[in-house]
Amino acid sequence: MFSNVSFFCTYLSFNTVEITDFNIIVAGEQHIDFSEQIVNEMEESAKARGTGIAKRSPEYVATKMREGKSVIALHKDGSWAGFCYIETWSHGKFVANSGLIVSPKYRKAGLAKAIKEKIFELSRAKYPDAKIFGLTTGLAVMKINSDLGYEPVTYSELTDDEEFWKGCQSCVNHDILMAKGRKNCLCTAMLYDPTDKVKPKESEPEISHEEKIQKVTHKANLFKRIEEKLKSFKSVSIF
Repeated sequence: MFSNVSFFCTYLSFNTVEITDFNIIVAGEQHIDFSEQIVNEMEESAKARGTGIAKRSPEYVATKMREGKSVIALHKDGSWAGFCYIETWSHGKFVANSGLIVSPKYRKAGLAKAIKEKIFELSRAKYPDAKIFGLTTGLAVMKINSDLGYEPVTYSELTDDEEFWKGCQSCVNHDILMAKGRKNCLCTAMLYDPTDKVKPKESEPEISHEEKIQKVTHKANLFKRIEEKLKSFKSVSIF
């Protein structure tokens, strides 16, 4: 009986992890030893969801750490908890916050959102004029992006940098992307455009009522597509 109570207390303690238990910082040289663990978890997470992501090597992740272009979350006991990194495209005009991953044992603690907020903050500081975008199949990530000011867009509004699209070649859905002429795929595109967040000057003409209606309708259609896509994912299986 004692051992059962003891086990229950341990289990309860493990499952009451709070966001204050983590230190979320810009990664550096001292974190490179976590690179392989991070890459392995990215791959395992993609397999579990039944979706694909562009594969990265431990060396690539280590480079991002050295360049100060990534964020790492560490538990107070020193173990790795989460990670995300910055990629730049079209000569810095576009920025992507990629590879968001949280260790399975630390999920459900709000860590993904905290990491996304930190990497978004880092991206805005390093590239204040860049458009920040992402491709994702995860509802949780879509919600976090939306809270940060991202909006759903068509693929044509993303970077046309060939190097970015080459990264999709290792994704299990690459054939779908190419079959559709790279116009859409299973991932939903979301974009944060800093120019949209700046209030127009008094001398600039206001957007007409008709243009506002068109913009709202366009966004509504995109959100509808997201909902339909998510329903199709749930019917299969699915951070």
